[in-house]
Amino acid sequence: MTQQNKIIPFPSITTENILKARIRLKDVAVHTPLLHNMSLSEAYEANLFLKREDLQVVRSYKIRGAYNKMISMPAGELANGVVCASAGNHAQGVALACQKMEVKGQIFMPSTTPPQKVKKVKAFGKSFVTIVLEGDTFDASYQEAINFAEQENRVFVHPFNDEKVIEGQATIGMEILEDARVPIDYLFVAIGGGGLASGLGAYFSQMSPETKIIGVEPSGAAAMYESRKAGKIVKLEKIDPFVDGAAVQRVGEKTFALCEKYIEDIIRVPEGKVCTTILSLYNDEAIVAEPAGALTIAALDFYKEQIKGKNVVCIVSGGNNDIIRTEEIKERSMLYEGLKHYFIIKFPQRAGALREFLNEVLGENDDIAHFEYTKKHNRESGPAMVGIEVKKKSDYKALLKRMNDHQIDYQVINESKLLFGFLV
Repeated sequence: MTQQNKIIPFPSITTENILKARIRLKDVAVHTPLLHNMSLSEAYEANLFLKREDLQVVRSYKIRGAYNKMISMPAGELANGVVCASAGNHAQGVALACQKMEVKGQIFMPSTTPPQKVKKVKAFGKSFVTIVLEGDTFDASYQEAINFAEQENRVFVHPFNDEKVIEGQATIGMEILEDARVPIDYLFVAIGGGGLASGLGAYFSQMSPETKIIGVEPSGAAAMYESRKAGKIVKLEKIDPFVDGAAVQRVGEKTFALCEKYIEDIIRVPEGKVCTTILSLYNDEAIVAEPAGALTIAALDFYKEQIKGKNVVCIVSGGNNDIIRTEEIKERSMLYEGLKHYFIIKFPQRAGALREFLNEVLGENDDIAHFEYTKKHNRESGPAMVGIEVKKKSDYKALLKRMNDHQIDYQVINESKLLFGFLV
């Protein structure tokens, strides 16, 4: 029987093993708060709680799985060191575990990983870890890590497709049920490879089976959604790596089996909506959430009818956001909300043409946020790239009408993915 056709036994994730994981983690991972959120509760007419894993030791839940896996391994297996692949958060968990256990670690991360996450991995691992930036995606980095582990005879600490990792992450569920004073109707959890969702699904199925577990994936990397839809594991050809903590091309065999059984539904959330949520959390709640950490709250708009009057928990899975991404987050948010639009506009090459556009075409609340133009001699007109911000989404329609009424020669760049990706 080939490896591809090998039958994988259904993972056994028991409450007993989750309790053992919690005992192992008691001096490593903190019991993060389950906080009632008044503004979100009012907005969605629900009783809404946030499980603040962004306040964890490494600012994400990943330490739970990484440490539980490594501390469960025989000393002989750890002697030669461990290897892992990660977009950032799992790497930090493994790095901290290496430092605490004094184990060598070789950590592979995509070259696109935000610098803040790379810096934190170095800080947590100190002299015990070596970081290798390899590949443009987690999956490319993962393959390099697997190859290295085989060549060097080191144990590979998987970020999600491992029972001990899943059991460690499932300890979040124990804390939620201990802290909740009401029955939980809905639990929203981000899905990347599916380790956290698998652990929570298994635990709640045994301890609170009436709770509906809702998985959330970014639209540009919905590997679990597509796999469930196909009834088998599907490897995505391309993904949007923006939600780096939840962007994988392929989920695990074990996590797929568990999510198939325990996850009620999976929501796909556009990356722009995630950006709007990140900004809202920061401005309204003083919560610094990374894109994967904001996924569950971003999903609420897509489930607002179902959760009315219900007790709802959203897991804020991480807070490792890099400040240098702020402008990109704002840009993606405005584009998603329909508040920023890019055009190629042909202006007549004569004095006053731009002034006429500003005075007669732009609305009272419209603003030019981007302008690129080079005058071409011996031509009647010249193209300019213009980014225009509107105050309300509905203002865009009025702007287009004025452009048409004034016979402006233009092309909308937002609607052309190739041009938009190249120019913006």
